[in-house]
Amino acid sequence: MSEYGALQVIRQQIDSIDQQLQDLLNKRTAMAQEVARIKIEQGADADFYRPDREAMVLRRVIERNEGPLPDKEMARLFREIMSACLATEKPLEVAYLGPEGSFTQSAALKQFGGSVLMQPMTTIADVFHAVETGNANYGLVPVENSTEGMVSHTLDRFITSPLKINGEVTLRIHHYLLSKASDLTQLKTVYAHPQALGQCRKWLAEHLPNCELVPMNSNSEAAKNVMTDASAAAIAANQAADIYDLSVLASNIEDEIDNTTRFLVIGSQDVGPSGCDKTALLVSTKNKPGALQILLKPLADSGISMTRIESRPARTGIWEYVFFIDIEGHCNDPSVSTALQQLEQESSMCRVLGSYPKAVI
Repeated sequence: MSEYGALQVIRQQIDSIDQQLQDLLNKRTAMAQEVARIKIEQGADADFYRPDREAMVLRRVIERNEGPLPDKEMARLFREIMSACLATEKPLEVAYLGPEGSFTQSAALKQFGGSVLMQPMTTIADVFHAVETGNANYGLVPVENSTEGMVSHTLDRFITSPLKINGEVTLRIHHYLLSKASDLTQLKTVYAHPQALGQCRKWLAEHLPNCELVPMNSNSEAAKNVMTDASAAAIAANQAADIYDLSVLASNIEDEIDNTTRFLVIGSQDVGPSGCDKTALLVSTKNKPGALQILLKPLADSGISMTRIESRPARTGIWEYVFFIDIEGHCNDPSVSTALQQLEQESSMCRVLGSYPKAVI
């Protein structure tokens, strides 16, 4: 058989597989719509989006994947399939820290897929408010960076907000210097979110030591801000260059090559166990010697791993603090439930901010 004939055979096989895939996708969508019908019959307030269910599906996808598609790409494709199917049931509205082109938008797309309705917000507080008032089903907010640590604005909102953590997303962060200028010598000002400025501190000190560094609510806002100023630059994601018609003056300017940010999905629902979960707690101690040690003892006694603890001012009095604690497991797990009961007895306040699936990939 000639080379052309061999190619034709393969192309025909691909066409046949494409037809099978299309038929199966439509069949899956029809079954998703049937699930929606059953949920509506059971009650109008039924949750159409189930973070625990999606996490379990994606873990199974990765476990059975034999290539040649890598796990990350296979999981991304299935995320988009689930997103498209869910949109035929009930389109989700997701608020994120914008404007368009922000890393938080990238995290939202990674978590929810491209078939949701995206709502860019100016501040983290605005994201919380959109979900609290029902103008969005879920929100995406940054909470922690591997270089700069916790995002205090996000933690502080949980102190007064009734919202719960419904999921987490991790995203490798690469920063780009964007501008209307043609080279670095023209720059006098650099705009960026404070976290981005911190993540690029060494690069900025070496290459732009005389530039004024101006903090912004988001990197996308920074990019939007320099569209008409050739003496200014913004630190932002590379997609912001196309969105705001800017040139890339420097790429990958973050100081740490493994620079990663963790984002939280915020919502109003309680998420069921997925088999691989975290639980976030907001705790305040009684004002007595050794209070924090006493507070953490129930976790240690139950063999529960604590993955993070951060303190923040309680805003109820001078030198009073609350603690944000992340632990392994779901609040419905027997060992976690027992530890939480003991923790409530030893603390002046103990609130579960949410049990949620660990980031899948």
